[in-house]
Amino acid sequence: MSLVARWGPRVARTLLGLVFFVFGLNFFLHFLPQPPPPPKEAGVFIEGLMVTGYVFPLIKAIEIAAGLALLANRFVPLALTVLAPILINIAGFHFVLAPAPAMPIVLLALELYLAWSYRAAFAPMLRARVEPAASAEEAPAGRTVTAG
Repeated sequence: MSLVARWGPRVARTLLGLVFFVFGLNFFLHFLPQPPPPPKEAGVFIEGLMVTGYVFPLIKAIEIAAGLALLANRFVPLALTVLAPILINIAGFHFVLAPAPAMPIVLLALELYLAWSYRAAFAPMLRARVEPAASAEEAPAGRTVTAG
């Protein structure tokens, strides 16, 4: 096994986990310095998320949980799955509303690399046709029963 194949997913998982864990935690604990105010359009978007009272805290709680899962190497495909829509919105925000594409590009690259590294875990979810197991006796846990 090559050095990249062995250490690449570990490093990518740790980096992505740290980013989401630290920035998610910062929302609640405020230990990092505040960035400068975003452009007007971006400020309106952020304020809209904040005034709901639950969306931003929910997003940040998911970031913390998924970041911890990545750091602990537990439920990695699930963590990547729940972070994907958050990451898409982060990228959209930084590409369109507050142009600063460097960090989202790095995060997207890490996410895509990890998704490729864990592709076997995503394969059953990406099949066009899958039949549900009729009962626990017919299909062992974790296995899907496919037609044809």
